[in-house]
Amino acid sequence: MSVFNSSRLHNKNVLITGASVGIGAATALLFAKAGSNVILAARRVDALTVVADACKAAHKESGVQAGGKFAVVQLDVSDRKQIASFVEKIPEDLRKVDVLVNNAGFVLGVEKIGDISEDDMEAMFRTNVFGLISVTQQFVKDFRARNTGHIINIGSVAGREPYAGGGIYCATKHAVNSFNGTLLRELVDTKVRVTEIQPGMVETEFSVVRFRGDKSKADSVYQGLQPLVAQDIAEEIVWAASRPPHVNLAEVYVLPVNQASPTLSYRGN
Repeated sequence: MSVFNSSRLHNKNVLITGASVGIGAATALLFAKAGSNVILAARRVDALTVVADACKAAHKESGVQAGGKFAVVQLDVSDRKQIASFVEKIPEDLRKVDVLVNNAGFVLGVEKIGDISEDDMEAMFRTNVFGLISVTQQFVKDFRARNTGHIINIGSVAGREPYAGGGIYCATKHAVNSFNGTLLRELVDTKVRVTEIQPGMVETEFSVVRFRGDKSKADSVYQGLQPLVAQDIAEEIVWAASRPPHVNLAEVYVLPVNQASPTLSYRGN
């Protein structure tokens, strides 16, 4: 028997924030192939529509006779008003969410403490921390009432060890780690599962955004080693969601083979 039992994901309703690109988009595709229904949420509806079409094609190609429902919902997780009305925008037949993937998040700049702009600080905290918590609060009561569900938070190596030039981003990901631990403890008397995926270097739009569109600086982050890609993290997310109901992967720490910490890597390859 295969250790990956995708039938456990059949007809599950999966909500993914930040689903328009990178890890979120790759995760949506894998859940589609596994026979889940997927609600794709992000700011850019045009990009979400492209991902939704790719999910439909992936589901059809898989031949799985389950799932196949895909919904696109515009959501800026930094906007409290949008979060408050978000559930009402989900098609009624998909509102009983089974798996929530809190993926939306980003980093801006490498300025050191003392030189970080207030706008950058606020933007990162509003999305990475307040947004993640607020979205979770929209669903956790229903999870508890139904005594089922799975909350998967995307953390980071930066949430385990801080580094110079990452003062605000590291602080936000440490907050995610702490929030995940609190959820784990508060839901211990239920069958609701709580997971944090903690990636190291993943080559997506992440560094391009960090360097404010400077692709050459972004590329330099990964020079000399083979970084992770979005598909690698998507596989860990779907793997965690596909475990038997009594198994909870509380933390999954994923690094490229030549990275040992945020500041320790081997670039001789």
